[in-house]
Amino acid sequence: MVPVSYYVALSAILFTIGALGVLIRRNAIIIFMSIELMLNAGNLLFVTFARSFEQLSGQVFVFFVIAVAAAEVAVGLALIVAVFKSKQSIDIDEVSNLRG
Repeated sequence: MVPVSYYVALSAILFTIGALGVLIRRNAIIIFMSIELMLNAGNLLFVTFARSFEQLSGQVFVFFVIAVAAAEVAVGLALIVAVFKSKQSIDIDEVSNLRG
């Protein structure tokens, strides 16, 4: 058995990498990947604690988080494609110039 503290540490590392990716990078696709990494870090904790307490509710919650993340990616990629068509770039700094 792997201790729960290992999973918590791994989740914290993954979440930190994702947060740094959102804060440092300027590419919209990398920012979306970093958000997905943060969501998966939270999912890892939900599954870990659901498994350790022998409850099904954490795994059900992970299912809904994955469904919301899939919808977020679909909408986000549609926005990225629309911005790329108008600006020929997916740099986040370019999006601020779209104010009308």
